[in-house]
Amino acid sequence: MSKAKSPQMKLGAFLMAGGHHIGAWRHPEAIAEAGVDIDHFIALAQMAEAAKFDMIFVEDAAAIRERNVNIASQAARSTGFEPLSLLAALAVNTSHIGLVATASTTYNEPYGLARAFASIDQLSGGRVGWNLVTSASELEAENFVSSGLRPHAQRYERAEEFAQVATAVWDSVDAGAYVVDGQVYADPARLHPVDHHGTRFTVTGLLDSPRSPQGRPVMVQAGASDAGKNLAARTADVVFTAAQTLQEAQSYYADLKSRMPAFGRQPGDLKILPGISPIVGRTESEARQKYDALQELIPDEVGVALLASYLSIKDLSQYPLEGPLPEMPQTDGIQSRQQLIIDLGRRENLSIRQLARHFAGARGHWQLIGTPAQIVDELEERFHAKAADGFNVMGAYFPGGLEDFITLVIPELRRRGLFREEYEGRTLRENLGIRIPARSA
Repeated sequence: MSKAKSPQMKLGAFLMAGGHHIGAWRHPEAIAEAGVDIDHFIALAQMAEAAKFDMIFVEDAAAIRERNVNIASQAARSTGFEPLSLLAALAVNTSHIGLVATASTTYNEPYGLARAFASIDQLSGGRVGWNLVTSASELEAENFVSSGLRPHAQRYERAEEFAQVATAVWDSVDAGAYVVDGQVYADPARLHPVDHHGTRFTVTGLLDSPRSPQGRPVMVQAGASDAGKNLAARTADVVFTAAQTLQEAQSYYADLKSRMPAFGRQPGDLKILPGISPIVGRTESEARQKYDALQELIPDEVGVALLASYLSIKDLSQYPLEGPLPEMPQTDGIQSRQQLIIDLGRRENLSIRQLARHFAGARGHWQLIGTPAQIVDELEERFHAKAADGFNVMGAYFPGGLEDFITLVIPELRRRGLFREEYEGRTLRENLGIRIPARSA
C-alpha cells in the first residue's frame, strides 16, 4: 500500500509595487515606479508561477494612503493599478497560478462585482479569487460618500448580504447550461435567476456568462474581528491574517475553524495563510544586514504616519516619540490590527518610534530574518502546530525579496517535503485542494 502523502503548505505571493517595506521604493534594487509598470507585475507573476506558488494576491484601497501630501510624497504606495484591470492582464500572461484581487463590499454593488470576477475567471480558466474587504479608511470613504466611514458593524452587515448576493449570481448558471447544440443555446432547467430582496440589495436576474470552471471564484477574507471571523467562517475559502506569535496564530486558527460547523462547513474547507515578511540571507549576518539597510530607508514621519493610519489617532506625532503609545478608543477601522499593534507595543515595551519602525516593515505581519534553514524551521513549526495552512509571502522589496525567497527558501521547503514540485491541477481550487461548492439553494 502506498504511503499517504504528507500535507504541504499553500503559498501566496502578495505583490505590492516596489515592496511591502514602507521604504522599499528607496532601495537601490527596487523599481520605484513599479506601481504602474505592467511588465513588472507580469514578471513577478511569472516568477511566482515558475516556483509553483498557489496564487498571487493584490490588495487595494481606492484612495491615496496619506492625507498629508508631504508625507504621501515620500511613500510609493500612493499609485497603482486598479486590481481587476491588473488581474485581467495577468490572466493572459500566466497559465496555472491563482489570481486574487481585493474589492470592497462597501463601495461596489454585488451584481457588477460578481460579474467582473466571473468574467476574469473565464479569461483565466478558473484561477480567480476575490479578497472581500469592507474598507476601513477614512480617505477611501471620502471618495465615495459625504458622511465618511460607516461604522464597523454596518460595514460587516452589508458585507454579509453582499457575499450572499454575489454567490447567488455565480450560482444562477449551472455547469453545462449553455449546450449550443443547434437546437437550443441554453438549457432553461440549468438557469436559476436570482430573486433576492434583502435589507440592502434587491437583485433579480442571471449571470451573463457560463459557470466558472472552478464552480465559483475562490472567496478570500482577511477579517480578524468577531464579525470578520464569522463572515470568513460562513463564506471564505482562504483567509489572510496577521499574527506575531505562535500562540496568537494558534488561537486564531482554532477559533476560526471551530466556527465553521455552525455554517454547515468543515475545517478543511478553509485555508488560513498568515502574512510573512521574510528577509533571507545565505548567512544570518547577511540577512540582518539586509534588514538593517531597509530600516535605514524609513523617515520617522513616514513610519509614524503609517502606524497612526492603523490606529484611531489622526496624529501620533503630537506625542513624545520616545514614549509609549497613548490610550486610545477602539477604532472603526481595522479593529484587529489596532489591537495587534497595542499588544505588540506593550509586550515588547516599545516606544512610538520603535513601534513605528517595526511596523513599517510589514504592517503588523510576521517578520522573519535569517538563513533559509532558520526561516523554514519557523514556518514548519507553525504549519505543524495548527497555526497556519500555509503563508502569504510579502517581499520586503521587489523583485529581490521574492527572488530570494524562491531561490533560497523554496528549495529548503521542498527538501523537507513541505511544498509542491508541480501544480496538481489547472484551477485555483484544484491547487488549493478546496472542493467545488454545491450551488446555493
